[in-house]
Amino acid sequence: MTDRTSLPAKPPVPEDNGAVDDLPGARMPCLELHGTRDVTVCLDTLGAGRTVIYVYPLTGRPDTDMPDGWDAIPGARGCTAEACSFRDHHQDLVAAGATRVFGLSSQHTDYQREVVGRLHLPFQMLSDPTLGLARTLGLPTFESSGLVLYKRLTLIVRIGLIEQIFYPVSHPEEHADQVLTWLQENPL
Repeated sequence: MTDRTSLPAKPPVPEDNGAVDDLPGARMPCLELHGTRDVTVCLDTLGAGRTVIYVYPLTGRPDTDMPDGWDAIPGARGCTAEACSFRDHHQDLVAAGATRVFGLSSQHTDYQREVVGRLHLPFQMLSDPTLGLARTLGLPTFESSGLVLYKRLTLIVRIGLIEQIFYPVSHPEEHADQVLTWLQENPL
């Protein structure tokens, strides 16, 4: 069984290709995504306060192999470690002003529901199997083993607008700390 929570000693580092440089200040699209609590979440009506949406490529399962060459793709490895980091920092993120935290990927809700249960995540995962958010906002994606997947990034949304974006994310296991620091340094 592969340990999905640890990363290779020197994982390939993703490059900033400028794909999201124009997103701060952009309005979130009218897009409804199914969540792991059997509710639909409307991305343009997330409400008051700040919402943290960390977008990730593909969470592995202990009984399923990752796509061929997964560890060689810059930024691909680390989804489970990132989810665990957001889990472990969830209360701190809320205390720092995050009203909601979501994980988002192109994986189907049933797959994500297993991950939420196995990792004991206190927040929902949102499923975007048609990559609607990527299409409407121009979010970066990549292809692996015939799958089109999101590149790892995080959006901070406030009153329907993207307030902050983190991209690329080089150290997913430490990324929740980075988001927490930003929230603490930029109080409402």
